[in-house]
Amino acid sequence: MSTVTETTEQATRVATGQSIPARLLSRALKLLSSVRFGIALLVLLVIACMIGMLIMQQNVDGFAEYYAKLTPAQRLVYGALGFFDIYHTWYFNALLLLLSLNIVLASIERFPGAWSYIKHPKRTVAPVYLRSLRPNIAFTATGASGRDVAARIAEACRQVGLKPTITEKGGRFFVFAERGAWNRLGAYAVHAALLTIFFGGFMTAQLGKTGLMELVPGRSSAVMSEPRFELDQVKRFQIKLPFTVECVDIQQKLIHKDGPILPNNTIDWLTRIRIHDETGTHDALVHLNNPYDYRGYRFFQASFVPIGSARQVTLRIESADGSSTHQVTIPRNGSVTLPDGTRLDYVQFFPDFRLVNGRPDTASGDYNNPVAQLKVTTPLGQEFPAFAFARPLPPTIPAAGPVGGYRFRLIDFEKAPLAHVLSIQYDPGARVVYLGFALLILTLALVFLFSHQRFWAMVETGDSQSYHVTLAGHANRNQPGLEDRFKRLVEALGQDPRAIAFAPSRKKGRSSTE
Repeated sequence: MSTVTETTEQATRVATGQSIPARLLSRALKLLSSVRFGIALLVLLVIACMIGMLIMQQNVDGFAEYYAKLTPAQRLVYGALGFFDIYHTWYFNALLLLLSLNIVLASIERFPGAWSYIKHPKRTVAPVYLRSLRPNIAFTATGASGRDVAARIAEACRQVGLKPTITEKGGRFFVFAERGAWNRLGAYAVHAALLTIFFGGFMTAQLGKTGLMELVPGRSSAVMSEPRFELDQVKRFQIKLPFTVECVDIQQKLIHKDGPILPNNTIDWLTRIRIHDETGTHDALVHLNNPYDYRGYRFFQASFVPIGSARQVTLRIESADGSSTHQVTIPRNGSVTLPDGTRLDYVQFFPDFRLVNGRPDTASGDYNNPVAQLKVTTPLGQEFPAFAFARPLPPTIPAAGPVGGYRFRLIDFEKAPLAHVLSIQYDPGARVVYLGFALLILTLALVFLFSHQRFWAMVETGDSQSYHVTLAGHANRNQPGLEDRFKRLVEALGQDPRAIAFAPSRKKGRSSTE
């Protein structure tokens, strides 16, 4: 390095009074607090969110089918960039962190200037600046003294909802009145709302869980399965829940009762569950558009297993000798007792009955050959398996013979799927996000529907007991509102509002002369 260059750098360091690391830190802080940098980060964050909406995320039901339809190139690129789980990627969290830091630093840098409007309002201004403001009016007033004229102006300010103060400076009296000074801090309230939303989203991304639970009546589970993407395949991992979910009953409301168990033939499906934990037992109902919340976990209807089953069966029971006939309805996993003490338990339902290696099974999920399997317990305690067929059977078939002294026939049943699948979502940041959006809506409304309006009146000595008055106003936004209040103030002073000088366009920012 030449001597000239070294001398130049030394002179620069002496002139600035900062070392190179200090200057780099200063530039970094300046960049982080820049509004343009914040807008760029916000645009990138919006793009990332759009990707998350356009590309199905791996924790959404149906992701496996969506993934199978993608081309190998799409799978490779999307997987490498983390698009299948974008809300948990390092760069999404980095964008949230940088944008939050930008909002905080920008607020810190600009807050003193906004606070000065409230803590140290400018009660006197230069005559040149005052006459340059719009709206503006100049008129002559009479009075015993300049303070007397200023007092009348202050009273007129109170009549139009302003808070006036009177200041004497340089032989002039200044009346300063304002309204809505807190509006200067509205931007920081908006910043606080945005940070609240970001914090809630970060909580959800880091601590949130989403999984699926298949529920069959009579069974319980304390785990849910969560899909996770690993380059070329989707794996499901078990997540332990802090409670146990027992399936009490599932019900399917069909459009056409004789139709199949399919989504396009379903009005609603209902899942009745019972939650067990250290606090006791809690019953709940989950159905379409009506989720259930418990301990921060939300239960949604996700899907169902479209294999035909029966919520309840109706049987015609005939004694072996034909002397008596009964008709009974047995709910799933339920039982009934006949007059002679014989007990019938509903064991299982086969929508398309067949025998496989001598054991009952179903050929399909459709109701082609519905059969209800029963357990018959005689008054003497003997137990026998029995089958109730919907179709009439020839007497020569063994299954058509009496069991426990009775013959059974399936005459009706309520269709229901084999199981319901619930989506369970743990979202610790949901309430924080809702609070943030509520604050954001409120603060934006307060910021844009109201404004900081300031009025100055300068009273100067004229001839004899007459005084020259210059009255002007300024607002940080909502110029029409300022002009309306200015007209009412002029009228309260007994002046003609047609003499007001209005600006062709709104003033922007705060004048350096202030």
